[in-house]
Amino acid sequence: MKTTISTGNAPKAIGPYSQAVIAGNLIFTAGQIPLDPETGKFVGGGIKEQTKRVLENLKAILEEAGSSLENVVKTTIYLADLADFQKVNEVYGQYFKANPPARSTVQVVKLPRDSKIEIDAVAIS
Repeated sequence: MKTTISTGNAPKAIGPYSQAVIAGNLIFTAGQIPLDPETGKFVGGGIKEQTKRVLENLKAILEEAGSSLENVVKTTIYLADLADFQKVNEVYGQYFKANPPARSTVQVVKLPRDSKIEIDAVAIS
């Protein structure tokens, strides 16, 4: 059995998918890009500001699912430019201070809406 999650505190899905799905005691989030949930537009600034917005979106989705960033066990970071890796790490480390999740980081050719970053997560409920 699965339950879909939707919150107005994160951007609406821009395609035929859910913000997150709960299956058993696991929560699988959709990849989040740096869209402001109130405006639906990209946040201003550089990669650090965009990373923060992405993580805030993930946080809102997980909280709607009854979980939190503390319960994340795995993330995948997709970067348009791997040269942004260190800046992303600086912000990421502020959200995952103790017992950080397992993580993969990859450079991709292109992301939705020409975003510079996308992150998805798997958490326990």
